[in-house]
Amino acid sequence: MKIALPSRQNSIDDHFGHCEYYTIFTVDPNRKAILDEQTIASPAGCGCKSNIAKTLSEMDVKVLLAGNMGQGAVNVLHASGIEVVRGCSGNVKEVALRWLAGSLLDSGDSCHAHEHECHS
Repeated sequence: MKIALPSRQNSIDDHFGHCEYYTIFTVDPNRKAILDEQTIASPAGCGCKSNIAKTLSEMDVKVLLAGNMGQGAVNVLHASGIEVVRGCSGNVKEVALRWLAGSLLDSGDSCHAHEHECHS
């Protein structure tokens, strides 16, 4: 199983649509272990209007662990079959391990303060 984390300097980026890159972990949920790690560059444009949902879906990512994001981005990711968990912060590996341990839940918080029209 693969999970993705919007990243900046090896930590969760607070703003999904403008992250530096995405950290992709291949995980074994049964063993609660990280098996592999890779990064992919963040596409141009805000998250919900870029091709990131399609790209992550094609990589078989099933869960995105994020800091904050607008509802438009959540909708686009859900439409691509990707579960979203908002409200995450800290080192990406530590966040992934907390999710594997079952201690992360979606905060339900959506970003509303944008300087662009990236929410719907």
